Amino acid sequence: MYTKFSDFLQNKERICVIQAENPDGDSLGSAISLDYLLSDKEVSLYCPVDIPKYLHYFNDWSRVTCEFDFKADGYIIVDTAAEVLLSKLLDDTAIRNRLYSAPVFVIDHHETDDDLTFPHESIIEVRPACTEIIYRIAKDLNININQEAAEAIFQGILSDTLGLTSSSVEAETFEVAAELTRLGANISELEDRRREFMKKSQRILDYKADLIKRIDYSLDGELATVHIPWDDIREYSDEYNPNVLILEEMRLVEGVKVAVAIKTYPDGKVTGKIRTASDAPIAEKVAGYFGGGGHPQAAGFRTYDTTYDEVVRELVKILPELIKNA
Repeated sequence: MYTKFSDFLQNKERICVIQAENPDGDSLGSAISLDYLLSDKEVSLYCPVDIPKYLHYFNDWSRVTCEFDFKADGYIIVDTAAEVLLSKLLDDTAIRNRLYSAPVFVIDHHETDDDLTFPHESIIEVRPACTEIIYRIAKDLNININQEAAEAIFQGILSDTLGLTSSSVEAETFEVAAELTRLGANISELEDRRREFMKKSQRILDYKADLIKRIDYSLDGELATVHIPWDDIREYSDEYNPNVLILEEMRLVEGVKVAVAIKTYPDGKVTGKIRTASDAPIAEKVAGYFGGGGHPQAAGFRTYDTTYDEVVRELVKILPELIKNA
């Protein structure tokens, strides 16, 4: 079933695994697990930005570097097939030229279209997590899944499914989780490790209280938005991602169907992280309006030359129909 991936690996000794510029638990788990699974190769893990501190509960997160391996025989891009999420790479002429000239393979699980303009092969399946696809590839190709790989895969799945609770989870996902448990991944130990790294300083807790006070409500309380300006990003992001800090709180407010945390940057870039209620699984549709994508209950987007207020006005315009149809 996945023979084109094994064909891609043929005659390659040096592989570089690439994450997009918005690394999350699933992309990091995908990269780390491939590092273990491709044990017969020399593997480097690349991300154009530093791995956020809240993801440091992954063993071997520090293997990921911002130094691009130009000498790799092939490149594997995980957890995205959207060119907008690779803009930092493609803005670098040397990296762009390398991706256009070297073999590239993409593994992704999102519903959004593959719009990558450089030549590549791909495995794109709508699954709860990219790490689940990597597990299936390994099983199909009889690649040994050791305990370290099983843990990275399980952590990626847990991250992208909100602990196996999102609407994308199916019976097959639990079957994969059971097999990963048999391979040595202990869900309680993984969760203990994650919670240890999710602890907050008093300063961050005070900041969270400030963010909660800033939440704006629209559409009779069905839309909750919060603005995270550049000053906040610069001061707090290295210690704790403001999106992670506030989004679940927003989504759990009574009556809220859609919660959006919106960051604004000095260069005009605006990013949005979206979470939706279980009875309004429209996050990827909302993100798609702004050129982004994701899952029914968790998605994101990036746009330029706009403001927080303008994004909120667009959200107010498009959401009533989307919520109604949901």
